[in-house]
Amino acid sequence: MPPRSGRRRPRPPRPPKDRLVEAYLDYLENERNASGHTLTNYGRALDGFRAAQPHAPGWLDCSTEPFRDYLFLLMKRGQARAYVRLQFAALRSFYKYLCQRKGLALNPLKALHLPKAEKKLPQPLTAAQIDELLAAPLKVEREAQAPAWMPARDVAVIELFYSSGLRLAELAALNCEDLDPYTETVRVFGKGRKERVCPVGLPALEAVGRYRSKADVRSGPLFISKLRKRLSGRSIWLLFKRYLPHTSIPPMLSPHKLRHSFATHLLDAGADLRSVQSLLGHANLSTTQIYTKVTTERMKTAYDQAHPRA
Repeated sequence: MPPRSGRRRPRPPRPPKDRLVEAYLDYLENERNASGHTLTNYGRALDGFRAAQPHAPGWLDCSTEPFRDYLFLLMKRGQARAYVRLQFAALRSFYKYLCQRKGLALNPLKALHLPKAEKKLPQPLTAAQIDELLAAPLKVEREAQAPAWMPARDVAVIELFYSSGLRLAELAALNCEDLDPYTETVRVFGKGRKERVCPVGLPALEAVGRYRSKADVRSGPLFISKLRKRLSGRSIWLLFKRYLPHTSIPPMLSPHKLRHSFATHLLDAGADLRSVQSLLGHANLSTTQIYTKVTTERMKTAYDQAHPRA
């Protein structure tokens, strides 16, 4: 299969060069096929440590203490545990690389214990809420400068997002040739540039077809802005924010909620866990298993509400 152009975002500009960090990011990009999102987050995490601990020794000379101080600083600031763990995931990955590729004998992060991850179950949308969200673009008055085809595009974005359970970045990166209406599938490049093929429901195919016809989108990026450029992940995020006030959905919804809903609704309807794992593009089954807990909680709630001797 020929390489695809325009897929990976260019690496963001960086502060004055840190030779080891640059080599590590090159390694992530070229050998581990990391996404632009990962490169940005990991680069920021390493820069964040250096900014917060300017007097720490060089990377190859650091002991555990500067990292312990950094951990305490983040916790003192009230940062969410998920954020703290992300920063240290980047640092740990970096030090694993230094040990393997740069001859570092001792990893200073091995002795550091992080706060446990908060176990929050994802809250899926109901089928009725998804219907509300899909109806909103056709009800909300279009902005004066917006093209006439924009409501049709927004419906297509939401339909395809929920129909195939895509990640936000995967949805934004789709090209026209990725969607095959004959096999009713979409080709997706997920984390680590791993390719998978996801089924697409008929309502989503029809919505995308209407949008493409109205916007005259025949090739290149599937979802475009009013300037006819690829619609970015941030633009899709803002698209959701625009329509939420016109539904009964809480205003803090992120687009990722549609992916949660996709997985939960499949399991509710009896889909097996391995199939859902494959559809979501999860490398580990344990990542998918959180959705079984969601469906169990929903089952318990229904039982408590309906059973006379609950």
